[in-house]
Amino acid sequence: MAGNARVPRPTAQRLSLYLRELERLGAIEQVTVSSRQLGESVGATDAQVRKDLGIIGHSGMPGIGYQVMALAEAIREVIGVHKQWRAALVGAGNIGRALVAYRSFHEQGFEIVAVFDASPAVVGRTVAQLRVRPMTDLAATVAREGIDIGIVAVPAESAQDVAEDLVAAGVRGILNFAPRLLSVGKRVAMVNVDFRSALENLVHDVSQREIAEIFAAVSKPTVRRRRGRGAA
Repeated sequence: MAGNARVPRPTAQRLSLYLRELERLGAIEQVTVSSRQLGESVGATDAQVRKDLGIIGHSGMPGIGYQVMALAEAIREVIGVHKQWRAALVGAGNIGRALVAYRSFHEQGFEIVAVFDASPAVVGRTVAQLRVRPMTDLAATVAREGIDIGIVAVPAESAQDVAEDLVAAGVRGILNFAPRLLSVGKRVAMVNVDFRSALENLVHDVSQREIAEIFAAVSKPTVRRRRGRGAA
């Protein structure tokens, strides 16, 4: 099935998880995998796995399961990582530098080929062998380098302007690490990565578990010994 197939977002997210497991199995040279094994590895039922893979036109063989490498390639094509995607990063701060240095991006089909920053103190420096460029070079660089994806790693107050600059430069998708929602219109895809929100959700869940444990301990009935009638 072509990579531009219409796949629901929840299914696409699970496909990404299946792909991680298939790549792990491929690395240890496992040839086939069952829907149950694949589901257990990502927290899904075997019925959900079969439904998801059926959406992309891939069915297993009874008693054998799915061919690991063939299924991995089919998923890569559907979610679009069967080819290399070139990205521009805006913001050479702590998050930006960490993203550029993340080697697995290239292995998974993504390559940051240009880094930009608005600060004169940062422009001209080298980050992971890439020279930080001024924002005035953004549009020309996107066109020249064939960049499809923009990554926003700037403070919240600058993020909307940066997103608009990326859209104007011609990117097709934006990955936003700034702690605010951005408006980019319908013709550009956008995904928000909010570390603070994720941590707050985690802390909330931990707190709720602690409260539940305390409540359970307090409300646990106490067993009292009853004295017999003949006791002194």
